[in-house]
Amino acid sequence: MNESAMNVLSASELSLSGPAQGKMAELVKQIEEEIKGIRVYATPGGCSGISFGMTFTDQINGNDRVLNCDGFDIIVDDTTLEYLRGVEIDFIDRPDGAASFVFNNLPQMSGGGCGSCGSSSSRGGGCS
Repeated sequence: MNESAMNVLSASELSLSGPAQGKMAELVKQIEEEIKGIRVYATPGGCSGISFGMTFTDQINGNDRVLNCDGFDIIVDDTTLEYLRGVEIDFIDRPDGAASFVFNNLPQMSGGGCGSCGSSSSRGGGCS
């Protein structure tokens, strides 16, 4: 698919914090294979009924939307975007050495509400 035919995501639909952009750019530079970008995906499961993750991808499908970032692209399919609209992906590097990407401003979804997915933050959860 050529770039002009891609469906571009706006920052109001999905955004990355400065730390998340920096860490993703660093990770992309370490990959030796040719990749199209970082795919954000949703899978059934977790306390909210949906879990989110990220992986490197070498393809862009017809139902994908692309967020152009400095040095890499974020790729999200239409179905996943419905769960992530308005979400900010952040990167938290904690003093104890634990580091992770978190999804801020996740919409409330019906589910068990077990609270084990980082929902203690009022800004969102840390499911991955």
